[in-house]
Amino acid sequence: MEKFIPDENRLKSVSENYKAIKHRVEEAAIKAGRDPNDVRLMAVTKTVESVYINKAIEIGADLIGENRVQEYLGKKDELNLDGVEKHLIGHLQTNKVKQIVGEVDMIESVDSIKLAKEISRVSSNKGVTTDVLVEVNVGKEDSKSGIYIESLEELLCEIAELESIRINGLMTIPPICESEKEVYKYFETMYKSFIDIKDKKIDNVNMSILSMGMSGDFEAAVASGSNIVRVGSAIFGARKYF
Repeated sequence: MEKFIPDENRLKSVSENYKAIKHRVEEAAIKAGRDPNDVRLMAVTKTVESVYINKAIEIGADLIGENRVQEYLGKKDELNLDGVEKHLIGHLQTNKVKQIVGEVDMIESVDSIKLAKEISRVSSNKGVTTDVLVEVNVGKEDSKSGIYIESLEELLCEIAELESIRINGLMTIPPICESEKEVYKYFETMYKSFIDIKDKKIDNVNMSILSMGMSGDFEAAVASGSNIVRVGSAIFGARKYF
């Protein structure tokens, strides 16, 4: 097998990009009258080789997000993960739950009671409690997974009854929008729902995390109340699909 040789220019750009995005996240928080320490920057590592992920970690990334179970498990042993929080952010099939529970700190993409029940069952069998976010399909797009806002509270209450699973908040990916105003509309809808549910103080529903905003819209997300932004290509460069 041919030895992988990292691109020195890309290593340098990952370092510079991470620092620049981190600064922009902090500036967006300050502009919105928020404490910059309340917003976390997630480095999204889909299709990114381990050496570049490790460079981001070296620069200060303490939260990474992976989309695919097999891809994360295939490279985790090459990553310097001491002190780094790991989230699964992609769609999770029930038949992959057994492989990922206990391997990451949080699953951000719970979108059905069926999936939640499997996470609960596997977590109980492994003797762990799994932290999750419920994914909301805020734009009601057929191409995206996630629960509609109208059904959100009912799903949260169902999941809250399960053992070995702990709800920590909500995650969303809004539709691709033509205007900033449209993006804000989706983010503000999510924030309102997040606050409404938090105010209801439902048992075992801890609304502490609102994960929204990616490379193209994270500043609008921060302004709208997000406290985790998920940034991949703006840190690591355009994705390579193999």
